[in-house]
Amino acid sequence: MKMLYPQLNESRLRISLDGIWDFKRGGESLDVSLLEKGFGGTETMAVPASYNEQKSDKTLFEHYGYVYYQRKLKLPLKALEGQRTVLYFSAVTHSAVVYFNGKKLCEHKGGFLPFEAELDPSQLEVENLLTVAVDNRVNTSTLPVGNDSHAMFSDGLPDFESVKNTSVKPKNYPNFDFFNYCGINRSVYIYTTPKEYISDITVFGDMYGNITAEAECFGGMAQVEIYDGDRMVLKGGAGESLKLENPVLWEPLKPYLYTARFVCGDDSYEVPFGFRSVEVRGTRFLINGKPFYFKGFGKHEDSDTHGRGIDEALNVKDVSLIKWINANSFRTSHYPYSEEMLSLCDREGIVVIAETSAVGLNGRSYASCREHHRDVIKDMIARDKNHPCIVMWSLANEPDTECEEAYDYFMPLYELAHSCDPQNRPVTTVVCNNNYLKDRVVSAMDVMCVNRYYGWYIFGGDTDAAAQALDNELKYFESFGKPIIITEYGADAVSGVHSVYANMFTEEYQVEFYKAFNSVLDNYSFVAGEQVWNFADFATVQGLMRVDGNKKGIFTRERRPKLAAHYLKKRWSEVK
Repeated sequence: MKMLYPQLNESRLRISLDGIWDFKRGGESLDVSLLEKGFGGTETMAVPASYNEQKSDKTLFEHYGYVYYQRKLKLPLKALEGQRTVLYFSAVTHSAVVYFNGKKLCEHKGGFLPFEAELDPSQLEVENLLTVAVDNRVNTSTLPVGNDSHAMFSDGLPDFESVKNTSVKPKNYPNFDFFNYCGINRSVYIYTTPKEYISDITVFGDMYGNITAEAECFGGMAQVEIYDGDRMVLKGGAGESLKLENPVLWEPLKPYLYTARFVCGDDSYEVPFGFRSVEVRGTRFLINGKPFYFKGFGKHEDSDTHGRGIDEALNVKDVSLIKWINANSFRTSHYPYSEEMLSLCDREGIVVIAETSAVGLNGRSYASCREHHRDVIKDMIARDKNHPCIVMWSLANEPDTECEEAYDYFMPLYELAHSCDPQNRPVTTVVCNNNYLKDRVVSAMDVMCVNRYYGWYIFGGDTDAAAQALDNELKYFESFGKPIIITEYGADAVSGVHSVYANMFTEEYQVEFYKAFNSVLDNYSFVAGEQVWNFADFATVQGLMRVDGNKKGIFTRERRPKLAAHYLKKRWSEVK
């Protein structure tokens, strides 16, 4: 679905609906009466943010099924007269049903991309009621993927009477290793446009100064003006051939942004953009014709209290730490990040691999996820196509790529991503199969992206064996003649736990782990990058392998550096 992020300018009004909403917990069935009639006086909940940790209540933290958000809206009806009025949700996790003044407005599946709906002027009142039902359940048809609860308890458990006769409360069983934070996680707006309006924009420039500037307009034709700061440098019709001589390029960590201003009738919209080119040539990844080496992280939108909710102050802090440690990139593991974060990376020069929410795919979910997966790819690229910080699309994280269906599943998605992207950026799928000889997907991608944990899940505690195993694998992948990025590798380190023997879970072992891995990566010229797992400790579901979350962070969840941060800061100052 094509849409533009709500913008406040001379032709558009934007009203934020962020704040404290009324909140009510539900069950596994949708209660339409709450949507039609509303409710009140139950609980309060902040928007935007995940609901799980806003209350000191374990039942809400582990809630399964629907919750309901509600707020009353007083609208400036005179200001809205003659305008197209739209309700916009930046992200509701994982699915939403929206009612406005007791009537169904829209519904949406997919928790990390926006959706919107026009409001009927005849239904607008001075005081209005907006109600949203949010479902947090994951299963084999959702992205990210959830496990079937029956399968979880029918396979692998002892055949004891005490087990067979025990009832288990309904809950999510994620097939992914991060906590299932849910709710209205990003901002909500009402915005207006004139009746003749701009519905979509494509704008980017290459390293030679050629500009693609196109607009879809409802009811007219668009003109475009290109600005360098406050100075207009080009003007023409949207869709015409435009070229700027000697542009300042958008470079990693040295960004430079121009602004494209589109005008259609009484409507206008501005988009920052950069001049830069991306190409895979042989075993090299090139940005603006120069080899680029990815130094950085897998990451999560994750913090205390906010959960997966947007936190712009934390985004600024994270980008600052990325620069402090001499990194240059991250992957949006394992879902599309907020538009605000991508815009910040445009401004700061951080290179991004943008990933869909297809994490946990396996043979059981391929058939049931296919169409939804296609929609997520199309919607992600439609939303994010103009960001110069994005240099590659990732279709999925760690799917089962050994099964027979894998190639036939992913290659149409690979072609789809290329066809959707006007810049035709490289496309990858991030894999993590233990038997890489049986992988059916990674070598077919533009860039091979591999997650590896030798020295942790395999050969735990033995960094010499880890280095040997990685070396053997890289020798195999070298034969494909494509660049490879190690998109995840890491070891848990509990902050403050130390040992002279560098045992597992100590900060010292995490450093030795990275030293062993990196000593092998440095021997292969087709290695195009290293993105360690993870930027910061993050929350997960309870389990024997996770003590209060995943501790593979280079920084703690509070963003305090571990020993490995200082090691990587030095390494990345030297590796170009």
